[in-house]
Amino acid sequence: MLYGMRNFTVLAWLAFVFLASCTSGPKARTGTAIGALGGAAAGGLIGRNLGGAAVGAGIGALGGNMIGGAQDERNRSDGGHR
Repeated sequence: MLYGMRNFTVLAWLAFVFLASCTSGPKARTGTAIGALGGAAAGGLIGRNLGGAAVGAGIGALGGNMIGGAQDERNRSDGGHR
């Protein structure tokens, strides 16, 4: 069990760092982190295992990154007035 948890933790951090490094704005980075945490919680509750948490973290991070990136882009086009 410990070996599986260690792998999950390493993979989750690698995914987080990869997605965070692909973004340039603060809302995209924040969205990635919040999405990953929320997705991991939801996936763990729904799947009742670490596999569900890992899938949820990945999907949540991707969704949060996309939403945050769109907000950053909107802020750039508005001249940062939001």
